[in-house]
Amino acid sequence: MKRRDIIRLGATSPIIGLTLPSKLFQPNNKLKGKVNHSVCRWCYNSIPLAKLVDDAQELGLKSIELLDLSEIKLITQKGLTCAIANGSKLGITKGFNDSSNHSKLFEDYSYLLPRLSELGISQVICFSGNKNSKSNAEGIENCAKGLDPVVKLAQKYNIKVVMELLNSKVDHHDYHCDHTDWGVSLVEKLGSPNFSLLYDIYHMQIMEGDIISTITQNSKYISHFHTGGVPGRNEINETQELNYKRIIEAIIGTGFSGYIAQEFIPTRQDLIASLREGINICDI
Repeated sequence: MKRRDIIRLGATSPIIGLTLPSKLFQPNNKLKGKVNHSVCRWCYNSIPLAKLVDDAQELGLKSIELLDLSEIKLITQKGLTCAIANGSKLGITKGFNDSSNHSKLFEDYSYLLPRLSELGISQVICFSGNKNSKSNAEGIENCAKGLDPVVKLAQKYNIKVVMELLNSKVDHHDYHCDHTDWGVSLVEKLGSPNFSLLYDIYHMQIMEGDIISTITQNSKYISHFHTGGVPGRNEINETQELNYKRIIEAIIGTGFSGYIAQEFIPTRQDLIASLREGINICDI
């Protein structure tokens, strides 16, 4: 299941008539400054991007992410950044673990990297692709070979190529980079400061749990985080099983200074109220 499919499903089942705490509606949200807050665009596709920029600035966010070049130009003109940009159009299932994709992937990132650099963007996303019967060792070897020239080019432009950890149990069946250890092995094999991991808390809770311990033990390999309630990928409040406030405290405790992005699918009719609540929970 792709992000666009999930948001379509989520949009069909809002909770109607829900009474929200008044704190969700406070104007000019005052944040504490320890966390660099971002939000993933795809969760709010029903809101025009220009309007989402206004909402994000009112909430105190610094970034809207997972954007294409034209969208990045729009938000940077309005004073926001894109903490991590979209990568190759091949998407999630066709990634670096398949050598037949390498030529196309290099072409796509060769086009993106100089243009992202001109816009002041420091990170771009990438994916392992699906296993399609490849072993873990073969997947790491293929990824390393395909990523090596891309990462070297990224170093020239001072951009970090970031592979996302996704679950293969619920949302992305057969995805290869579905455990932290696998991703860490790939980072170590490449051995470049311009390649790291996007640790998606929602996905890794499904696959392996032990979130705080895993993050603290592997913090040097991680340059970006995504949130999401488990189960269901909805709001990160008391309706789900994770203690996000404690998780964010642990992340900041490692010395992390990158971005933490909300990537849950709101169930409320007022999408921005849910986003505000998520930001408040994570603003330690």
